[in-house]
Amino acid sequence: MTPHTKIDLNIGKIARLEDLDELAKVFFPGNKNHQHCFLAIFVALKWAPDQFLPTLEPIADKHNISGRTLETVRAKMRRLGIIDHVSRFNRKHGYREGWVFSKRCEHSLEDLSKHVTKAKAPRSPSQEQKDRDAYRYL
Repeated sequence: MTPHTKIDLNIGKIARLEDLDELAKVFFPGNKNHQHCFLAIFVALKWAPDQFLPTLEPIADKHNISGRTLETVRAKMRRLGIIDHVSRFNRKHGYREGWVFSKRCEHSLEDLSKHVTKAKAPRSPSQEQKDRDAYRYL
């Protein structure tokens, strides 16, 4: 079973984001346990040496987070591209296995912005017909 990746995001929330706890509410709406776990992982990773954690279990133990909640939040953070697992075969991280921040979430949001900008730009008359045909079949 894959973790649920619902996020609660709109332009008003984006404009009002100031703290990590507000970001946690965006990524894990309505679940305080998941928000707490997200914050624990994010802060631990942020302040870890080289932003690298060999394992996430000590975070769960320190903050009294269940293993099931840890795995659910970890999986969602990975699917959203916030964190990534590196193998011991990765030279960049000194051949150590563990967890790091990922750029995939940032890059995906940048790509989404580019796609929206590109889709709004008027192009050729043939593209107009394709757009109208696509709309007709919805």
